This record gives sequence, C-alpha cells and structure tokens, in this order.
Amino acid sequence: MVAGLRALARAAGSVTYHDLIKNRDAGGGLPKLICASDGNHGLAVAAAARRAGSTAAVYLPIGVSQHRARRIEAFGGEVIWSAGTYDDAVLEASAAANRGDGLLIPDTAADPHDSIVHDVMAGYSIMTEELVAQFRHDAQERPSHLFIQAGVGGLAAAMAHGLQGIMQEPNGLVIVEPRSAACVAHALALGRPVRLLGNLQTSAEMLSCGLASAPALAILRQHNPRSVIVDEKELENAVTCLRDSGGPDTTTSGAAGLAGLMHVAASPQLAAELQLNTDSVVLLVATEGIFSEEASQFNFR
Repeated sequence: MVAGLRALARAAGSVTYHDLIKNRDAGGGLPKLICASDGNHGLAVAAAARRAGSTAAVYLPIGVSQHRARRIEAFGGEVIWSAGTYDDAVLEASAAANRGDGLLIPDTAADPHDSIVHDVMAGYSIMTEELVAQFRHDAQERPSHLFIQAGVGGLAAAMAHGLQGIMQEPNGLVIVEPRSAACVAHALALGRPVRLLGNLQTSAEMLSCGLASAPALAILRQHNPRSVIVDEKELENAVTCLRDSGGPDTTTSGAAGLAGLMHVAASPQLAAELQLNTDSVVLLVATEGIFSEEASQFNFR
C-alpha cells in the first residue's frame, strides 16, 4: 500500500501521501494503478488506490484462486486474468503501463535501483520497525535465526535489512521456497536473477514466482542468506503444526517459514550447518490468514 500511495502522491504533486489521503475528495485526475500479483500485492495496490480516490487494475495469473480475486474486487480493484504464470502477468502489467493505461506499481524489477520496488519493501519494513521496538525491551528474546518465505524476495530482503541491528549470533537468515518455484535460491546460486522455466505450480500460491527481484537480491546478498527448499507435503504439515500448536490459522504460503524450520530441524547436518539448536530463538512470519467473505467486505476509507 505504501508504494501505491507514494506513487499517487508524486503523480499529484503532493508533498506526502498523507496530504493525498486528506484531500482525496477535493478532485479527480489521479492515474489508475496497475500491477501484477499472486494476490497480496494486488490487494495492497487496490487498497491504496481506493484510499486515495483512484482505481486499480491487477493482473493475476490464471492459477490464482477465485477468493483472492474476490478480495481484490472487494477493494475496488479490476482483476485481469493472465493465461500464464506470475511472471507472464508481470510482463502484461508492464505492457499495459507502457501503453499509457496507468501507473505501474511493481513488486519486482530487473533494475536493482527501481524506486517503486524499494517503496514496496519500505511498506514491508513497517513490520520490522514494530519488531525492533518490541525486541529492544527483551534482549533474551531477540532472534538468532529468521526463517522467511520468499516469492520474488522483497519481504525477505526487507526483513533481513530491518532486523540486522537486533539479531543474536549466529544471525542466521534462511530463505524458504517451494521446490517448484525456488527463484530466489536460483538467483543466489547464479549471482543474478534468471527466470525459472516450468509452470511453478505449488499450493503456496503467494510464492509461485519464477524470477527473483533484482532490488531484493541486491539486499539479500549483503546478509549471507541460506536457502532451504521444501516440498508440498512439508508445506501442508507446517499449516497443521502451526494451527495445532496454538498459532494462527494460515495457508501453505503463510506457513512456509515454519516448513523450512521443520525441514532443517529434521536434519542433524543442516541444523549443525545453520547452528540451530535448543538455545536458538527463531522468528517466523505468518504472512496471511484464512480468507473469509466477511473480511472482504471491510470498507477501507
């Protein structure tokens, strides 16, 4: 949402997006926002457009579930279906923006310095600011390891950067991805983003991405990350384990970090390599809850 509001504020000549929101009823003329998404980014962009008094068009790959599309539509977003993968939707959204259909709000880019992608990561950083404030009051609870799921890598990069000052040794950053869509692991191994081939099919819809974000990769490479790749059964087991342990009810996308932790914990060799033991403090982020029709009706002013 931060990236969308900042982009609209720049387009309107506003000093800040707070001014834009305050004056949203003063007049029209704001450009439509355009993005590609597996669901969550599109929801944030649609919410930003609605809050500012604009509109949004969200390109979704055909494999995205209908309930994710309905959430976007509930926030006033227009859903445009792409016949291919998430990466094909990215290309279609970019082409629409180049035609003059609206203002592109990408969460991934080939340019490591892309300002809007950095704004997207700044939005994710709100979470790290809240976590840092919390951990400052309890040094013993500061994490020694972060197991974080990755789609194109933006969330993982924002978390790694934002938490770098409060992590305990060994300061372990572990990127978790589904086996069929491990584009960040692929990019880290090659030293640059290279698109994965195939249909990227996984139950972890939010992580079904074939090309890592160059801005995210540039940040991640500064933090010595390790990659863990999990299979579909491990993703499903993580959802059940989290729920049965009293944690939030989430999806396989949201529980992927836990799937990675369970994968490492089950391997003495991996656990030793990552210095994961009974004294470790592991931070996991459940990135979404279970969708409900009632939640989709929230009137976001």
